[in-house]
Amino acid sequence: MTRHPQVAFVGLGAIGLPMAESIVRAGLPLVGVEAAPAGRERAEAAGVRTVADIGDAGEVDVVVVMVATGAQLTAVVDAALAGDAVAGRTWIVSATVGPDVVRAEAARLEAAGAAVVDAPVSGGVARAGRGELVLFASGADAALEAAAPVLDALGTARVVGDRVGEGQAVKVVNQHLAAVHIVAAAEALALAERLGLDPAFVLDVVGGGAAASFMLGDRGPRMLAGDDAPVLSQVGIFVKDTGLVAEAAAAAGIDLPVLQAARERFLDADARGLGRRDDSSVIETYRTGGRS
Repeated sequence: MTRHPQVAFVGLGAIGLPMAESIVRAGLPLVGVEAAPAGRERAEAAGVRTVADIGDAGEVDVVVVMVATGAQLTAVVDAALAGDAVAGRTWIVSATVGPDVVRAEAARLEAAGAAVVDAPVSGGVARAGRGELVLFASGADAALEAAAPVLDALGTARVVGDRVGEGQAVKVVNQHLAAVHIVAAAEALALAERLGLDPAFVLDVVGGGAAASFMLGDRGPRMLAGDDAPVLSQVGIFVKDTGLVAEAAAAAGIDLPVLQAARERFLDADARGLGRRDDSSVIETYRTGGRS
């Protein structure tokens, strides 16, 4: 009888909690690690056992990290190293932190006896809850094999390379497109409004033709909902992620003017106090005197 790996899941936020729930539904024993008391409360209410610190997670085989920033990943690794909670474990870094950060932290973990899989995700909160994420996974074969039961519980793992950092590089490309497509959808619907058209009607009409995109169909209704839109992915996430794309582009020596234009819109939205609103709120930069 195959033994299920014991899993510690670090970061039970908007997407982390449904990811953890998907792992539990797959029958894998899991403990959530969440520093925020409110986050632990939400997780416990959802049936996920929690602790406040990775050092309290007990004996686990796989650690999944789904935090918001590279600094937070570094803090998690610091805590694990201090608590002797690294050796013999397979770490899956699903946070979007960029290639350089994940390589640096992987080196620290591997030096202490861990295996590391770089596996940032795409798909959003809804797909996380259904276990239908796409994971851009990279790492050594043995690490990928050890991580496979957890990756399978989360969705479809696309192996994109054998070196840590390659998953993050693919996610950078993914986030370039996601950011541009969200802003393009916002710009188009704002144009429809300025032309005196019913934007809901336009969304329905063009969404069935050659101009359709996932982001138009997914974010478009939330753009039209305004303040009533649920927060499924914050503006602040795209401020961070477009920054990672810009950094990677600068390091590679490529100019990305379309990405930069989209980034300016997210920065504008953040400056207007919309950082914690749904990323569809970027349309507000067109409605209230956004940059031309």
